[in-house]
This record gives sequence, structure tokens and C-alpha cells, in this order.
Amino acid sequence: MGESMTDTALHRMIRQQADVLDRMAGLDLADRAAPLAAARRVILVGTGTSQHAAELGAMLLEQAGLDARWFPSATWARWSAGPQPGDALVVISHTGETAYAARSRADALARGVPLVSITGTGAGWPEAIQTVPHEEAETYTVSYTSALAVLARLAQHAGSAHGSPADLRQAAAQVRDILASPGVDDVAVPARSLAVIGCGPWGVTAREAALKLREGAGLLAQGFDTERLLHGFAVPYTAADGLLLVQPDADPDGLTAALGQAAAQEGIPVATLSVAGGSLPPVLAQIPMTVRLQLLAERFAALRRRSPDTVITGAWAAPRLWQLGGPAAGG
Repeated sequence: MGESMTDTALHRMIRQQADVLDRMAGLDLADRAAPLAAARRVILVGTGTSQHAAELGAMLLEQAGLDARWFPSATWARWSAGPQPGDALVVISHTGETAYAARSRADALARGVPLVSITGTGAGWPEAIQTVPHEEAETYTVSYTSALAVLARLAQHAGSAHGSPADLRQAAAQVRDILASPGVDDVAVPARSLAVIGCGPWGVTAREAALKLREGAGLLAQGFDTERLLHGFAVPYTAADGLLLVQPDADPDGLTAALGQAAAQEGIPVATLSVAGGSLPPVLAQIPMTVRLQLLAERFAALRRRSPDTVITGAWAAPRLWQLGGPAAGG
């Protein structure tokens, strides 16, 4: 790569997150949360990293007593039954250009469905709650944690006991501690691939971590909910791979740690990453945990001499691929 980690846009983006979380803590979103609290059902949609935000956002809104469900944007836009009477829609897209998310938004506006959008600043969606400027690196980080903070504030306004300004300031403090001491040096780069596993909301974070490792470090990585790995997905892994346990002590049944023991018996290298201390509820605990895993992706990128800033290249970057399914595509 010919540059250190501190020379990358990813490095700068990761290190903005504590200050951004403090800023998000001050958001008053009561008016924006009102249509969600009044809805019969709340649908959250997003693509890629934004889908992971939708998943955790649904958990946050469920804690407010709402019937909240998440969908990948394409599934919602093309394969679902669509909005039903009394539904409200939350669309998450950092750029405002993600094809199926944009289609989901356009369809909601056309049908008069109550809509809450979450984007980056300048994305061109006038109704959106705007978080941060367009990310400088294609490995998205701060846009994700800021979207989670917005969703937490919406949930708290809708009636959840969690997502308060104090909660987000605590998350920001934990992020600062992690930035000062990343604690990722004991995770070895595998020869072939890495499986990342966690339970419940940590399983969503495991999939987000795998995406960052694939994008930022060019490493073959997959994220799994712990139980899903057990049911067949562990079969191909060998000593050429690695298993990363995410917060195994959060697993009330001990399955995450038990799978780590099984992997070790099979000769697969096993590592653990956790965030110690703090009293954040499980979904909000994903914010500092995510930052620790982002730092792992940054470290692996440097070790593998990969740029984490420009990651979609060649035929994968063809504009037509990224426009298919969007509202301008017709049909």
C-alpha cells in the first residue's frame, strides 16, 4: 500500500466517531419519532451497512413497544407485499443514491406512507435526518454509527428506556477509550478466511465487521449469528481459517464460547474481541464494539498492504450495476 494507517481516509473517519456521537446525543427528534410511535407497523430498510443499521434499529424500536420489522431494500421494494394501512417506513441510505433504498423512498412518497429517512448531509432528500458528510473512504464507518445514534434517539422519543443523550455520551466515552487502546493486535490474519460470530445483536455486528474486513482489507470474511454458524456453516473451516468471537460473555447460553472451544479442537485459530465495562444496553453496546472491529479492519488493511479507501473497482464499479433497481430504472 505504501502508506501507514494514519495516511488513510478510513483512519480519519474512524476517529471522528466519538465527537459525532456526542453531537447526535443532542438531537431532539420528538417530531420525527411521532409518526413511528403512531404507526401500526414500522418497516426499516437499508442496503449493506445500512441494512445492518435497519436490523439494530428494529430492535431499538421494539424496545419502545413498536411492531418494528427490517427488510433489505431490494426485498422490500421488489418482493414484499408492500406497505399496509397504518405502516410507517424508515429508509436508511448514507448517500441517498442506493438504488433500492431510493426506490423504497420514492414508492413511500408516491403512496403517502409516513416516512423517516436517515442520510448523510447533502444527500438530496429534503425530509431526511442528516448525520455526517459523505464519507471519504468507501469502507463506511462513521455514517453507520451515527445512523445507529439517530435510531436510538428515535426509539427513546418513541418510548424506549434506552437511547437517551446520556446513553450516547456513554457510548462516545467508550469509543474514545477504544480509540486510545484498540486491543486488536492479538487477532491474527488468517491464511484463507475469517468467520466472525456473535449472539443476538452481536451477530449483526459480526456481519458488519465481516463486511468491513472484506472491503477494507480485501480479506475473505463472513459474519454469523452464533447458532447459524453451528448449523452447517462451520463445516468448510480448517486450520487455514480463523474464528473471531465477538463478546462471547454476552451469550446467555454460552454457545459462542462453546463454538470457540470446538473450533480450537479442530485446529482452527480462535480469537476474541470484547468491550469491557460500561452499562450500555445490548443494542447500544454495538456502537463501541463496532468501532473496535473497524480498527481491526484498518489494521488488517495495513498488514495486507491494501487501500481501505477505494475498494469498489473494475467491473464491480460499473455505474449501470449501481443504478439498476433505482426509481429511474422504470418498471
